Amino acid sequence: MAFSRVFSDPPSKSIFKTFAVMLLSILASLYFLHCLTDRCGTCIPTERKDMGPVEEFHASKPKDFGSLRRKRLFQKWTSTRPLVMRHNRIHRLESVSEKDLPEIEADKHLFRANLQLSNSLDVDLETGGSYFDTSELSSLGEGSKKLPQAIIIGVKKGGTRALLEFLRVHPDIRAVGAEPHFFDRNYDNGLDWYRDLMPKTLEGQITMEKTPSYFVTREAPARIYTLSRDIKLIVVVRDPVTRAISDYTQTLSKKPDIPTFESLAFKNRTTGLIDTSWSAIQIGIYAKHLDNWLQFFPMSQILFVSGERLISDPAGELGRVQDFLGLKRIITDKHFYFNQTKGFPCLKKAEGSSKPHCLGKTKGRTHPNIDPEVVQRLRDFYRPFNMKFYQMTGRKFGWDD
Repeated sequence: MAFSRVFSDPPSKSIFKTFAVMLLSILASLYFLHCLTDRCGTCIPTERKDMGPVEEFHASKPKDFGSLRRKRLFQKWTSTRPLVMRHNRIHRLESVSEKDLPEIEADKHLFRANLQLSNSLDVDLETGGSYFDTSELSSLGEGSKKLPQAIIIGVKKGGTRALLEFLRVHPDIRAVGAEPHFFDRNYDNGLDWYRDLMPKTLEGQITMEKTPSYFVTREAPARIYTLSRDIKLIVVVRDPVTRAISDYTQTLSKKPDIPTFESLAFKNRTTGLIDTSWSAIQIGIYAKHLDNWLQFFPMSQILFVSGERLISDPAGELGRVQDFLGLKRIITDKHFYFNQTKGFPCLKKAEGSSKPHCLGKTKGRTHPNIDPEVVQRLRDFYRPFNMKFYQMTGRKFGWDD
């Protein structure tokens, strides 16, 4: 009877109250810890009086991203949500849309901060890598169109397109793809027209363009000097004989009925008199054109890139260009592979893509066979101009070896 009475007696009210209080305390503590990890979704966003409130981006689902690498990085960013200093404000990366990623990556300060705060990322995020599309900046009110601080001014068929595509891998370089031809053909359109062609850039990024015909345009140096005395100029040069044949090959692909290379290159084939009025020949007289530029710009503001070395050692030439532009050497050997079919290097990952990228079909055309005697006469013609060019630039390009 005693045994049955012990277990039949109901618990006291005080025991129930104590148990309830303890249970509620435990639940409240767990909820508080859960909220500290920013997972409860009900906490008030952190604010700093001296920096302004936390700002948020609006998210799209991870499935919207095209590659596993992007998905995994997106998931990490949206789960860890680090606070990052940016332009004197705090940004919480609690949700990032695909269109916002280019701008986030383009901001080098934010990018570096994320590298430091994301040691747990399970993707091999390389410094300077371009896993997100940086071809367009989002319209979040940041970034603006600026006039170029650097221009690739020449030369035609020297390798300017390859150089521009290689440089666009760098996160601190933003370049317009098409050739603006502002300082030779469209100058009357005005600077507002020219500026509007440029991509948006953030603080610390360099705006670039390339128009190879500037180097041989007499008015271009004065016009560019009027725009900016401190602008940096890049010229890709190539063996002038090979360059002339390549120039002819391009024209031949568009106009199959043009005369032969030999007939265009000489005023008189018998006497061997070269026709310097033909643009394919004239462009290769580099020393003559450089004289025009040195009337306005010191040699320290002009960098000459070897078109041959851009093929044989792209990372080496890109290193010189990055130094000239005052940028960190981010583009290295790991960004290139040699395409045996085309005969020149290609990018392992182009800007805005995780796939390999080679220049188009118009690059690397097979040259027509030119009479060896004609080639030798052209080499003899260019030799004195080449020697003067070597002296002016302080660099031997090896075209006469």
